[in-house]
Amino acid sequence: MANAVIMPKAGITVESCIIGTWEKKIGDAIKVGDILFNYETDKASFECESTAEGTLLEIFYNEGDEVPCLVNVCAIGAPGEDCSALRPDSTAAPAPSAEEKPAEETVKADAPAVASPTATAGEKTAVSPRARKLAERAGVDASLATPTGPSGRIIERDVRALMENPALATAKVEAVAPAPIEKAVEAAAEFTDVKFSGIRRAISRSMHTSLSTMAQLTHTNSFDASTILAYRAMLKAAGGEYAGITLGDIILYAVSRTLPSHPDLNAHMLDDTSIRLFRHVNLGVAVDTPRGLMVPTIFCAEEKSLLEISREVKELAAQCREGNISPDKLSGASFTVSNLGSLGVESFTPVINPPQTGILGVCCTTDRPRRAADGSIELYPAMTLSLTYDHRAVDGSPAARFQKELAKNLESFTALLAK
Repeated sequence: MANAVIMPKAGITVESCIIGTWEKKIGDAIKVGDILFNYETDKASFECESTAEGTLLEIFYNEGDEVPCLVNVCAIGAPGEDCSALRPDSTAAPAPSAEEKPAEETVKADAPAVASPTATAGEKTAVSPRARKLAERAGVDASLATPTGPSGRIIERDVRALMENPALATAKVEAVAPAPIEKAVEAAAEFTDVKFSGIRRAISRSMHTSLSTMAQLTHTNSFDASTILAYRAMLKAAGGEYAGITLGDIILYAVSRTLPSHPDLNAHMLDDTSIRLFRHVNLGVAVDTPRGLMVPTIFCAEEKSLLEISREVKELAAQCREGNISPDKLSGASFTVSNLGSLGVESFTPVINPPQTGILGVCCTTDRPRRAADGSIELYPAMTLSLTYDHRAVDGSPAARFQKELAKNLESFTALLAK
């Protein structure tokens, strides 16, 4: 009896995943534990291992498809075995892959002079919302695409295939003469369209939602970083694990000890009329990865030592960069810290990660002049902090008081450690 392999549920908050690359093809011999395909959520990527042994009989979803969790993705069984009952939509077979298409059909698909069946006058074909939006952005007629979705529906990959055929993409149902293929190909060679990854799409949605739904305001102040620089130098000289503690770790520690006195910044906006205040500081830390920005969470950071915070940040960052972090570690933060100091950024306006009410931007240190006690002018290392807060939940004065207390804690960091 054929067995189905389902799309794994990568975390309790994940509802669907996007298939990346199939590592196996139809007809391949499969063993339990073999990697069938890789997939990504909006925050991380994973590999799907086979839970069955036999021959890969059928693939129900292609690369780039968004698949609901726990839905059948492919079937494995004995060669020639019927697996139609395992298809997610038993009313229609999935789109054949390029290697499965008959040679005759492939030739037809590649010939720009042959019109798509959906281009027949008066004929209507269902178009998915994602396919329609892509066609509108690209300026092509979605109805000219060859449908490969369930029940003859035009889906996103059909529109992309249409866009790759310059003559057909610019054709009209009324048989208006298409633009010369040579010019279209020449124009296309001047740029490259890159499809957003799942993480990039998640960032895009989150940042757009943040700026369009919140009343965001940013305060910028600076403090004398002499104490934390000296403390960091002492730790480095001490060697061992302590040598790995960074200025960023020191700031995270200070934030975790300062936030409890400012509950409106350690909170989530539920709507325009209520706010959720957290008893613990669940600190989000922005991490730059090759796949995009990720924000893992240090839960109950106010209960952890400086060394524990340093260790956990490094572990979480490594998991983010390797792409194997659990989605559950990428949610639940009550406040976020974004550090661009190592890149030489002197000031910036961080964007709040909704539904949080605040985010702290950490900048580099710069030498600034000040008047010494004896009246002379001296230079000191100043570090800038940029706090963005949701003005619906936090007023300017409370936000400024948080920054003032945080700066004081950093300027007297050794005293903060003694508390």
